[in-house]
Amino acid sequence: MYWINGQQHDALAPSDRGLQFGDGCFTTARVVEGKIDLLLWHIERLQQSAQRLMLPACDWDALEYEMVRAAESIPQGVVKAILTRGSGGRGYSPKGCEHPTRIVSRSAYPMHYLQWREQGISLALSPVTLARHPLLAGLKHLNRLEQVLIRAHLDQTAADEALVLDTAGMLVECCAANLFWRKGKAVFTPDLSQAGVAGLMRRRVIELLAGSRYSLHYVSEPLETLADAEEVLVSNALMPLLPVNIAQSWHYSSRQLYDFLRPHC
Repeated sequence: MYWINGQQHDALAPSDRGLQFGDGCFTTARVVEGKIDLLLWHIERLQQSAQRLMLPACDWDALEYEMVRAAESIPQGVVKAILTRGSGGRGYSPKGCEHPTRIVSRSAYPMHYLQWREQGISLALSPVTLARHPLLAGLKHLNRLEQVLIRAHLDQTAADEALVLDTAGMLVECCAANLFWRKGKAVFTPDLSQAGVAGLMRRRVIELLAGSRYSLHYVSEPLETLADAEEVLVSNALMPLLPVNIAQSWHYSSRQLYDFLRPHC
């Protein structure tokens, strides 16, 4: 089900810059008992992305209301909010685009995540690398062709998720999730200043680790750093946290960090 600028609709203007250029941003939220988990964080991430992309002013109260309305009365599901620059002319210039487009959709929850939480998942290295682009790093913008290609290659394997490097050969993330690994009491996550998406559950995990017995380190390291890891986890707002059994040829059996984090995610 879709709402465009507050009206139930499933057709977008062909002139919309989200369609023409991927000119916009989005967020995907988990619904639990009719309420959106981390709602204010989702709105905040859209606001920050809109500011960095220099999108026109949005009616944030209206967007929040539309997201809340989409989540009402469903026990669990997914609400996605997209913000585009709106309709414009043929060229790249954003001049004259004063009215952004708000798109809110509702869909079923990916039930396989429930099984993955119990059983764990496998990761395979993707042949697709992420371009380094500090101006867009961290944002969940609408230009997702890299992820589409990563997913297409992943679909040809038996793995559940992909390990993704950047063009410098450093670990960044998974296809649709952030990455953490543990060595003793040290927890590592890739530095996302050059590429990748700064997920909200990643933010939640970082908060949970602050002041805990674990130390968190933001690193730029190659794939081989996972060879001597004791534990690997992936996260996103829907999963929200999954243990990894296998990454490439490396096996992990510990769930120490997962057991610490899971009750709070």
